[in-house]
Amino acid sequence: MSFLLDSDTCSAHMRRPAQLAHRFIQHVGQLAVSSVTLAELYAGAYKHSQVNRLLGLIADLRQEVRVIDFDSACAETFGQVRGSLQTQGISVPTADLMIASGALVHNLTLVTHNTFDYRNIPGLRLDDWIRP
Repeated sequence: MSFLLDSDTCSAHMRRPAQLAHRFIQHVGQLAVSSVTLAELYAGAYKHSQVNRLLGLIADLRQEVRVIDFDSACAETFGQVRGSLQTQGISVPTADLMIASGALVHNLTLVTHNTFDYRNIPGLRLDDWIRP
């Protein structure tokens, strides 16, 4: 694996698959999502009026990616990074830092359009597949 997909990238792929299809094909077998991202996608589906359609899209996505669980190694990295950032007065949303911790632990590049929230996390590699 090389890439951990953030929620916004997964959502964009599910809404407009043609936009990101070339990236998914180019990196087949190298894509993962965090269990935290998966939780965010499920939360979005269950609040939507077309729940079953979105659950089907999530099931399709899961066929294309590997799920990386937020485990004890991720928890420790989360604590180290959050503690370090807090001493500098920097705040990162909890779910974003959990996702980033998985990318750091598994040495993956995080693919997101939301680079703003991730920009202060040391050692995190970012790529944006949505920007024009």
